[in-house]
Amino acid sequence: MEEFEGRVAVITGGASGIGLATARAFARQGMKLVLADRDADALQAAGGEIEKLGAAVLTVQTDVGEL
Repeated sequence: MEEFEGRVAVITGGASGIGLATARAFARQGMKLVLADRDADALQAAGGEIEKLGAAVLTVQTDVGEL
């Protein structure tokens, strides 16, 4: 399996569902994370959860459907 520790993942929809589950899994692998979501409250909660797993995380409120 490829080593993921120290790499960076950008996850859209990172505050819930598959995005959050992916963030949890990547955090456990030692990755640094950027979580993007349009729901500011859920994003803040998700960022806090991921930090508790020991991962560096940056949260960015955004809507990837908007150009």
